[in-house]
Formats: sequence, structure tokens, C-alpha cells
Amino acid sequence: MNPISITGAFIITGALLSYGIASISLQQFKMISPGVLLFLSLGVILDIIATIFMMFGSKNTPFTLHGCIGYFALFIMFIVLVIVWRVYLKEGSNSFVSKKVLLFSKIAYGWWVFAYIIGSLLIIWK
Repeated sequence: MNPISITGAFIITGALLSYGIASISLQQFKMISPGVLLFLSLGVILDIIATIFMMFGSKNTPFTLHGCIGYFALFIMFIVLVIVWRVYLKEGSNSFVSKKVLLFSKIAYGWWVFAYIIGSLLIIWK
């Protein structure tokens, strides 16, 4: 693995931790706190940066199976981020979220973890 891809891998792990803290907190407390917003936003931003690093560091086309799974995971994470921010801006700090938002957030996080694991396994098997 080249240094650009290695940097991307470290950044994506930071994204996993940040987005995971936000998602688990959201599921546990069912409310949007400033901390959830911070970690959720940071997770998405780190994922975007990591994706760019990995795209430039990869010898493959950006449209591999793993790439498409990752892009979709990033897309649904971004949608969750937008929804959570909209609820927060409308309802205020420590506002509660609906079951639909919680379910969509859970699906998005699960898909993102799936993409992370697939990427890790692909690196190990090379």
C-alpha cells in the first residue's frame, strides 16, 4: 500500500470512530446533542477526506465494487447528517428524533461498517 492510501486508511478509521460515537449516542439517548452533531459531522468530513486520499492512492479505477459500496455508504451517511441537522435546527438542542430517523441512522451506520470491513478484508487478502 502506498503512503497516500495508508493515510486514507488512518483517516477512515478516525471517521469510523467519530461516526460510531455519534450513531451509538443517537441510538442510546434518542436525542440530538451538540456532541452528536460534532461527531456525526466530523465522521462525514473525515470520510470524505479519506475517500479522496484512497481514490488518489489507488491504482484501480474509482468504480470498483468496494468503491461503489463506500460511495453509497458515504452518501447515506451524508443524508443522515442532513436529516439530523434539520431536526436540530428546527427543534433545538437536545431534541428527540423519530423512530424513522433512528432506523435510517442505524441502517446507514451498519452499511458504513460493512463497507469498512470489506475494504479491510480486501487489503488483507492482497
